[in-house]
Amino acid sequence: MTSYVYPGALHTRFHHALGAMHLMQEAIDTLRIKGFNITAEEAEATLAAILLHDIGHGPYSHALEHSVVEGMRHEELSLLFMERLNREFGGKLQPAIEIFTNRYPKKFLHQLVSSQLDMDRLDYLKRDSFYTGVSEGVINTERIIKMLTVHNDQLMIEDKGIYSIEKFIVARRLMYWQVYYHKTVVAAESMLINLLKRAKHLAGKNEELFASPALRLFLRKPFGKEDFQENDGLLEEFARLDDYDIFTGIKVWASHPDFLLSMISRAMVNRQLFRIELSDTPFPKEKTLNLGRAIRETWPGAGEDATAYLLTSGVITNNAYIPEHDKIHLLYKEGKVSDIAESSDQLNISVLTSAVSKHFITYPKSIQKLQ
Repeated sequence: MTSYVYPGALHTRFHHALGAMHLMQEAIDTLRIKGFNITAEEAEATLAAILLHDIGHGPYSHALEHSVVEGMRHEELSLLFMERLNREFGGKLQPAIEIFTNRYPKKFLHQLVSSQLDMDRLDYLKRDSFYTGVSEGVINTERIIKMLTVHNDQLMIEDKGIYSIEKFIVARRLMYWQVYYHKTVVAAESMLINLLKRAKHLAGKNEELFASPALRLFLRKPFGKEDFQENDGLLEEFARLDDYDIFTGIKVWASHPDFLLSMISRAMVNRQLFRIELSDTPFPKEKTLNLGRAIRETWPGAGEDATAYLLTSGVITNNAYIPEHDKIHLLYKEGKVSDIAESSDQLNISVLTSAVSKHFITYPKSIQKLQ
């Protein structure tokens, strides 16, 4: 939903997949030049893994990750797609799957695909910065890739690349607050989630609801991991879904007789987004109760569950660098290995290792702002 704030942010995940694969080829070439053995088969498998790493994303990506299919992350769906392709290609994708799932003997190949300094992040930061026009996200991907090295089967950065990594971590923090977690983007995403939740509620009661065949299937019944494993055709139906299915439905639902579905749909189509408030601390319970009461008084015919769709609260957390998850290691000429947070001479890098959370609450702008 970032294009609601930055109109240029209309690039697709297909762009990103190709870009990440290009950077992966650059990284493989760099490591080979430095004497690290990566066979032709391993290179092909690693390129396939990064090309397919996001194939499991559904419509509107992260915004609807647990809405269309319940309880499954996009990585799990990506793996299902890769396993399906592996069967079709007679097992040729098996090394790529092992690299993707971190079961391949050379662990640094998985780190190139998924880590805190992978080709995925190097591509999307610079790409999203370009298309949004947010210059704080510009990073020197060429320099970072040239500084890549391997030590004890772990992907590392030569110590002279420390400043490029510092810039990379700071860029991640700024891009999350200015782009991915921009308050208007959060408001639009919460509206979209509630809109689909309402559509699924109505579809579950067998009410007439326009939808493409694939979308109708996922609206009428909740599907989980076991369903995909037992039913091959379900993955094909999921593959038919994209943003167009959702937004075509929204345009039609704008005139649906259900008040809540049509209200939120019209707001999305006409870009009349809900108000959003942010706070460093949880909002007082009294505020939530007052807003809920105001919603019921303003739209008495919407039903008792109106607040479930028109009032949303939650928490967004910005993790620029999580050393507890996996570290970005610097390798010095004498063989010393150090975590970037311990080696940086910039105070803000050590500060960025801690997560920062903000509480939010969204509601229609026609409701008077209550303190």
